[in-house]
Amino acid sequence: MAKILIVDDDVQTTTLLEEVLSLYGHETTVVNMSSKAIEVANTVNPHVFVLDLMMPEPDGFKLCRMLRADPNFKQTPILIVTALGDTDSRIVALGAGANDYLAKPFEIDDLASRIQKLLDQAK
Repeated sequence: MAKILIVDDDVQTTTLLEEVLSLYGHETTVVNMSSKAIEVANTVNPHVFVLDLMMPEPDGFKLCRMLRADPNFKQTPILIVTALGDTDSRIVALGAGANDYLAKPFEIDDLASRIQKLLDQAK
């Protein structure tokens, strides 16, 4: 069972992601305030991060950079799940250290398979 930390300021989104990923057998933790994400991550020690980009400070781009700068999470896979489907956002997010990028709306199976791929690559 993988531990997944979901960071998104939208409670409906985090509730849905939490429910879906739990059905796939993952242990999920939700943070709705991105400013608390690293603090919670140090407690949970997740195997994968699922981040939104459009959040109050720090936004997902900055949070991704912060996680990559932290020795504890330098190698932890990061999946961006966001409504920003443009190429520029994708390029900036991957440049900030994200491993994968999934634009909303998406298929649930696609989300699950991308997370599994990140977990397999991290082994």
